Amino acid sequence: MSLTDNPVQDSGTTPVRSARAGAADGATASTRIDFLYLSEPDMIRAGVTDMPACVDAMEEMFALLHHGDYRMAGANNNSHGAIVMFPDESPFPDMPKSTVDRRFMAMPAYLGGSFRTAGMKWYGSNIENRDKGLPRSILTFVLNDADTGAPLAFMSANLLSAYRTGAVPGVGARHLARKDSRVVGILGPGVMARTSLSAFMAVCPRIDTVKVMGRGKANLDAFIGWVGETFPQITVQTVDTAEAVVRDSDIVTFCASVATGDPSIYPTVRREWVRPGTFLSMPAPCNIDEGMEGDDIRKVLDNTGLYESYLEELPAPAHRFVPAVGVRFLDLVAEGRLDKATLEDLGGIVAGDTPGRRNDEEIIILSVGGMAVEDVAWGTIVYRNALRDGIGVKLNLWDAPALR
Repeated sequence: MSLTDNPVQDSGTTPVRSARAGAADGATASTRIDFLYLSEPDMIRAGVTDMPACVDAMEEMFALLHHGDYRMAGANNNSHGAIVMFPDESPFPDMPKSTVDRRFMAMPAYLGGSFRTAGMKWYGSNIENRDKGLPRSILTFVLNDADTGAPLAFMSANLLSAYRTGAVPGVGARHLARKDSRVVGILGPGVMARTSLSAFMAVCPRIDTVKVMGRGKANLDAFIGWVGETFPQITVQTVDTAEAVVRDSDIVTFCASVATGDPSIYPTVRREWVRPGTFLSMPAPCNIDEGMEGDDIRKVLDNTGLYESYLEELPAPAHRFVPAVGVRFLDLVAEGRLDKATLEDLGGIVAGDTPGRRNDEEIIILSVGGMAVEDVAWGTIVYRNALRDGIGVKLNLWDAPALR
């Protein structure tokens, strides 16, 4: 769909003129607010699946995080967001009951720099959606002008979220993987595996082999078919164990979803499996053995404040509730088994204040927690692309507000 008669006043940043505009010369300021609606096909046309550009956007975002030019939810401005959960039993017959991944989640953030926008991802999730032919989570995103608070766009966000999630491992690989990396080991052949591999290919173009482990033949076949179509130069090998995923891989990523509550069932990395020079990127549930706790393993967090927020909000050990390996790192710090000073931050590495990979022998593990600022960064760029290319449907909030 095309965008017509768009009242853009600010080089693609805001579609509404500030109420203060024109006040100095006596002109009457417009109070009209229009915003863009971007469906999933609109988002694709506006470039949401452009993984190299998404990796670049995430890299810019991480530098802003390092310098503090952002805000997320919570008293410490680093919270993942606010969540609505449901009980196992309820006296209200129409209230949803607790199942795996049944929740509603709001993830707001502000991001400065060249973005200077705010936004919120909102989604509902239910594992039973798959029986209805729907994604487990159904996501939308609203982007707002940071000055007036006016909406700029309302977007379909499943692809937005998937690509920004995969792009973060790509940023990690750009700085922390060996440049000659060829073999990628993947546990869990779902959407996150596809976007992570796309990001790895964007920054490590010598990759020629993927080893993948999955629980079901349908998912494995779909992943193998996608790789064949998207990266025909890659050879895909199916393996049956997490050990086979990790051994002899240059890049390893765990992308499988599992039930939370018992870290002993989370996919685990064992030190004896990991060869020198491996980069491990973990955007999904992950645990580590004692050997991986050692000082010879570089441990990197995508945002230290995010994990500190988890520890403030949740009872110990927090890894029971949030299965990211970075939460396990902070639990180990709380238990006195790990020195917090040994933990590194990806933002500091991107900004150049902390070195990236120092040699070909280092083993580095990155925890990817997922943050609302990522949605704001990529959502802002896709929105500006849509404005530039006339994509989307312009909707009117009001010509003048009824209440002021």
